Amino acid sequence: MLAHLPLIYVLLMAAFATFLFCFALQRWMRIRKLAWVSLVVSIGCCLGMVAVGGLQRQHWSAQQMLVMYSFAWTGLAIGLFPSRKFFRQLADEARRGVRREDFEYPARYGWFVCFSVIVMSFLAFLLAT
Repeated sequence: MLAHLPLIYVLLMAAFATFLFCFALQRWMRIRKLAWVSLVVSIGCCLGMVAVGGLQRQHWSAQQMLVMYSFAWTGLAIGLFPSRKFFRQLADEARRGVRREDFEYPARYGWFVCFSVIVMSFLAFLLAT
């Protein structure tokens, strides 16, 4: 359904999902370098998804893979939302020079990230075919 839209609209969806994810990381952690690195990684993931979709046996189109990317990245941003205070605390400690021996990400946050990405990816699959 969404894959039948013109390419420019699907590219705008992907750009918005990338902006949402990078903006959220910048807002929660306040580390500008992290936002730029996440932008570069996001673009690489987007291009990788389009390339892998074209190499598969059923040949997913670029529009279908961009819809999948947009929904997955939006699901990632939504999934990281509950842990924003945890990320801000880690960033503040890092700015103050506090070194941690171990990094323990609470399981409830991890489960919510996985759940939201899976739900959004399933929804994207339904809307992309």
